[in-house]
Amino acid sequence: MGDLLLVRHGETEWSRSGQHTSFTDLPLTEHGEEQAKSLAPLLFGRTLSLALTSPLHRAIRTAELAGITGARPEPGLHEWDYGGYEGLTTDEIHRTRPAWDLWTDGVPPGPAGHPGESPEEIGRRADRVLARVDTALARDDGDVVLVAHAHVLRVLTARRLGLPPAEGRLFQLATGTMSRLSTEHGRPVIAEWNVRA
Repeated sequence: MGDLLLVRHGETEWSRSGQHTSFTDLPLTEHGEEQAKSLAPLLFGRTLSLALTSPLHRAIRTAELAGITGARPEPGLHEWDYGGYEGLTTDEIHRTRPAWDLWTDGVPPGPAGHPGESPEEIGRRADRVLARVDTALARDDGDVVLVAHAHVLRVLTARRLGLPPAEGRLFQLATGTMSRLSTEHGRPVIAEWNVRA
């Protein structure tokens, strides 16, 4: 059985500043493009049975620069909808809500079309993506790679390991990195995390 490879997109201006970025479709910075290119050796030689990206440009561009061919956009890999907290840093949010925690509190509604998501809602989205991943891995003809964003990949990791969505808080994920989820004795495990070339 193949492995599940998780790639976080390269740096953007807002990932560098710590601003919550879900539906704002920012490009990669020059450094982010270099990060994406540096992932190519980590993926070289792997047979991919399925390659999916978030529909946002920063993920699609990362996949291209990393040499992932044939990747298809998957709406379920869109970043956590931060609703009314889009563009804000955690420090800015704490000025009005000192005890706020994304992993337990979710976010308030934002502009039209962006109601925000709770941990449970993004967890259900991650489960739907994982069902698609499992179908591909069951064919036993290669690895699956997902190119997306920090929070959605952290939730997806928690769900893959059988944990509640909020336990994604345990898995810090840096820009321009690859992580590998595998199996040991039939159970999902983290085989590599936050790897850079």
